[in-house]
Amino acid sequence: MSTQSNVLPESSSQAQRITVAVFPAARLMYWSVRRELWENRAIYVAPVAIACLFLFGFSISILHLLVEMHAAPGLDAMQQRELSRQPYEVAEDLIMGAALIVGIFYSIDALYGERRDRGILFWKSLPLSDLTTVVSKACIPMVVLPLLAFALAVLTQWMMLLISSAALLGSGLSVAPLWSRVAISQRWPMLLFHFLCVHALWQAPIYGWLLLVSGWARRMPMLWAVSPPLTIGFVEKIAFNTTHFGALIGSRFTGGSEGEAIMEHGSSIVPMPYLASAHFLINPGLWVGLAVTAAFLAIAVRVRRYRGPI
Repeated sequence: MSTQSNVLPESSSQAQRITVAVFPAARLMYWSVRRELWENRAIYVAPVAIACLFLFGFSISILHLLVEMHAAPGLDAMQQRELSRQPYEVAEDLIMGAALIVGIFYSIDALYGERRDRGILFWKSLPLSDLTTVVSKACIPMVVLPLLAFALAVLTQWMMLLISSAALLGSGLSVAPLWSRVAISQRWPMLLFHFLCVHALWQAPIYGWLLLVSGWARRMPMLWAVSPPLTIGFVEKIAFNTTHFGALIGSRFTGGSEGEAIMEHGSSIVPMPYLASAHFLINPGLWVGLAVTAAFLAIAVRVRRYRGPI
């Protein structure tokens, strides 16, 4: 009897300690984001593949670059700079487009996919709240993809510059004019701002809406995501002969006039890019979009709480 009385309190205290043990919210969020990266390799494979294909094509056309460099002295300084920077800007645009497409397709399948393959039953059995799950999925297109795209753009541009320099040195030409005209390091701060603010904050309502539809739709989530905006735009055009709603949606994809101004003057040494950045941050449309995104994500959390497998 004494042995039993000594064992029971110890086992009950251990069970109590196990019950009250909780994981920090930051650790749960970290592992939830890592889980998304493990399960969706296209998040980083697709942008890397686009960058590699562009580098391959750029390496093949390096001879054409040498011809342009020989013709460049006949142009003025502005034309020479634009001619030298054009391939680097094309690389940025391709990586931006790849990140946007990956973010759209990931968001529309993020919550729908776990209901389709019945994985939601397993994840709901773990100590993960619906809020943690939805926010971790929203972090992929709003945080992870912009940072990944920026790092990939910087690496791609740096490799392009090294390839161009090697080709010029092999032809007996100086690389100093190319490095002074391109000046890619001056463009990187505004490029980082563009990825984080335009592709993360400004486009956040797009991803929030797609996540909401992904958690709600029982079939064909892409159709449900596209139909309401198209219907509203069509009704507006028929009723008022205007396209304000379509222009609003389009500005969310392009970054608006402020985002275009940042990239247009991104390599300038004058304060213009910083003024454009400040104007972007105080734009009411940015904060209205973030409020709408928060509402979309809040509804998605509630929808996931009551949604089961398809």
